[in-house]
Amino acid sequence: MSTAVNNVRSRWFAAASALCLLAACTQNSSQENAGSADSEGTASTANFLIILVDDLGYGDLGSYGNAVINTPNIDRLASQGLRLTDFYASAPMCSPSRAGLLTGRVPYRYGVYDWIPPEHDLHLPPGEVTIASLLKEEGYATAIHGKWHLNGKFNSDEQPQPDDHGFEYWFAVQYSQPHLDPKGFVRNGIPVETAGYAAQIVADDAIAWLKQASARDTPFFQFVNFLEPHEPIMSPPKLVGDYAEHGIKAEYYANVTNLDQAIGSILEALNELGLEDDTFVLFTSDNGPAQYTPDGYFNKSHGSAAPLKGYKRHMFEGGIRVPAIVRWPGHTSAGETSSEPLSNVDVLPTLASIAGISAPRDRVIDGSDMTPIFSGEQVDRAVPLHWHFYDPWGGPQSVLRQGDWMLGANWDVGDFHPLKAPFDMAEATTIQKSKLATFELYNLVDDIHQDRNLADEYPARLDEMKTELIRLHDDVMGESRLKQ
Repeated sequence: MSTAVNNVRSRWFAAASALCLLAACTQNSSQENAGSADSEGTASTANFLIILVDDLGYGDLGSYGNAVINTPNIDRLASQGLRLTDFYASAPMCSPSRAGLLTGRVPYRYGVYDWIPPEHDLHLPPGEVTIASLLKEEGYATAIHGKWHLNGKFNSDEQPQPDDHGFEYWFAVQYSQPHLDPKGFVRNGIPVETAGYAAQIVADDAIAWLKQASARDTPFFQFVNFLEPHEPIMSPPKLVGDYAEHGIKAEYYANVTNLDQAIGSILEALNELGLEDDTFVLFTSDNGPAQYTPDGYFNKSHGSAAPLKGYKRHMFEGGIRVPAIVRWPGHTSAGETSSEPLSNVDVLPTLASIAGISAPRDRVIDGSDMTPIFSGEQVDRAVPLHWHFYDPWGGPQSVLRQGDWMLGANWDVGDFHPLKAPFDMAEATTIQKSKLATFELYNLVDDIHQDRNLADEYPARLDEMKTELIRLHDDVMGESRLKQ
């Protein structure tokens, strides 16, 4: 029997065993749930639900100022929890951003440099500790639903898969698909056929798993990754009709509303299962919105980064600052807002802190525990927020945020990557040898659109941040060289 057949068979048995375990847990749910509650009837350990959407812009939600797109469920989540105004993705591109979220580490430290095409050699290395692997060791049930996009060789023994990174249950697709009747979904290693709109397919699977997880005497970590509103955009005709007056933008607006409805169904299921009060929920996007280009791609991306400058693939705020909402009843206050600078690399240390466990100590963790903001305090940040990307519009750049200030730096290697070409593994050497050259300084409170470079006006601030960004850039590239 071939290796591939053996692999499928072994994954099938693993999936069957997991389903049997869940069924057994369901039979004993009443006794188990009684044993997991404290004297006041609330769970003693928090559950975690992370909802990640794809290419949603900072200005695409009603709760972030959009007056056109109807997003009542996400807006309700914001009214129930804490809306974060200065939350960042760890990259302006999907694969490295997802890697940063899961590991708490800047993705260039371990070589996830760009989006990952099918059959590519790029992948999240097996030695990286993810939120799922960390929590699974502590007895958490772990699941991922939707877009994976952290390897080129999906559902293959040649590269790590979601279960190799700690997800005991996975219903995943490698990368973005057309939203109607998407292809390529795999459940625990077994390819499955899907029909309907991707948002509802992912939400339905997440709800089914939640129902099973609610019967287990363990806390859970659930990572829900929607495909919307990434191209190719397809939306229910009824919703498109609701936005007909907006012309070519109608299908994008409908897509965001359809996404909102799917998210609403998950949040409602959480409530119906009695899990809402015991679950930490984080909603966010993987990067800024895709830029509309009439002559490129599928021509339906009309996301807004307002009032920020730039889009996906930009190292300006519009490419990396994203909407984010945290709801954790009893810990976050309803309807409040925080302007503390935060990033998705903060998610791992935050969840570890809540779970009462340590983040990995054998490597640099770039993120910090964000729980102090729940009581109005500042985050104690050992490593400043920083970003590195080899292929933004404008050429390779690194960025540093400290307080109200953002420093951007161009690399000295030029714009070496061919336009629209996939990442070439040989380009890693150029990335790793890069040095920082020219710098731009912005005050984001006074100039949120980054129109005024203040480098000449604040030389002391420039020198201080320049020294720190050079140090971080060299540290990241040095670790990246060691990983090769």
